[in-house]
Amino acid sequence: MIVTRKKPFEAILKELEDAGSVFLIGCADCATVAETGGEDQIKEMTEKLTAEGKEVTGNVIPETGCHELDVKKEFRAHKEEVGRADAILCMSCGAGCQSARDATEKPVYPANDSIFLGNVMRVGQFEEKCRLCGDCVLDLTGGICPVTRCHKGILNGPCGGTNEGKCEVDPEKDCAWTLIYQQLEREGKLDRMRAIQAPKNWGPVLKPGRHVLERDKGGE
Repeated sequence: MIVTRKKPFEAILKELEDAGSVFLIGCADCATVAETGGEDQIKEMTEKLTAEGKEVTGNVIPETGCHELDVKKEFRAHKEEVGRADAILCMSCGAGCQSARDATEKPVYPANDSIFLGNVMRVGQFEEKCRLCGDCVLDLTGGICPVTRCHKGILNGPCGGTNEGKCEVDPEKDCAWTLIYQQLEREGKLDRMRAIQAPKNWGPVLKPGRHVLERDKGGE
């Protein structure tokens, strides 16, 4: 999921300083789990903006804020409320904000900062374990990503600062390469540690990314 963090309310007011009326859009997926754009947060934002003298014309919480066709459909269903708003405040990730951008000609502003692709550890706790690098090496490292989970992104074993399995950059954090070693040992594949990996190829993640699924055309 995309982990988001709320912007300070003062920053949001600055964004909306020229808007007397606002339409809110959240997300029933990631932003709801991150507690930045679900029903409770939409209600809270409505109350705070109203207290500042702004009219909240309405809101919508799409199933996924980054699904552009769904966002456009929701905006059409709330055409009147969107039309009365001076601006749209998007309470999801940056992708959701840009879905809203393509669904309306109104000014669109973000209520959150998008910080990383995160694994959900438990309610309210997230950890980054994938960098979306486009050149996955998990097959070589026991399913543990050194690009993300090593602070230095080292591809060829641990640095010299590992101390009792902990990272020298963050002593509270397990050394990724210690975890990789232990996992490969369990699998009987420690020989993979001896293979020298080439410098990281960042070509697959040149921005902006685009991927189109190839559909089966029935043998045509």
